Amino acid sequence: MQKRTLLKLGLTSAAVMLVAGGAASWWQPGLQVNASLSPAGRDVFSAIGRGVLDKSLPQEAVARQVALDGLLSRVDTLVQALPPHAQAELSQLLSVLASAPGRLALAGLRQPWAQASVVDLQQALQDMRLSALALRQQAYGALHDIATGAYFADAATWSLLGYPGPLKI
Repeated sequence: MQKRTLLKLGLTSAAVMLVAGGAASWWQPGLQVNASLSPAGRDVFSAIGRGVLDKSLPQEAVARQVALDGLLSRVDTLVQALPPHAQAELSQLLSVLASAPGRLALAGLRQPWAQASVVDLQQALQDMRLSALALRQQAYGALHDIATGAYFADAATWSLLGYPGPLKI
């Protein structure tokens, strides 16, 4: 493939994703007006949490759901602290990922987020992480960092990392 053809393909892909992201945000925004996760955004981050934090989450179903609910609450707090432009970008990303075509194109995940198995979620995230497309790698990085940062911000999770907590001075 020639450089010119590759460049055209990249620009066309970026334009399609931009239009799809804008259109998807009208139908199913990733964030609500108060900068908290929409139901669609909650589905995406709950699934990301299940995929990324699988071994760190409690194994018992009720405790696991409580941990995921705490994660989503802390993601809300984190997102509300972001500047408006970053909130808008995250909302677009979540909107694209919440739509079936966007989920398939960006994450390579066939089933809806809430119905995907942990193995399928981990494979989709790994594919994003190792993708040749910078857009997929950046999306992975943002989702991973937000989910893990929000989860381990809770002092109850520090023991999983071997972190005793801040030093008392």
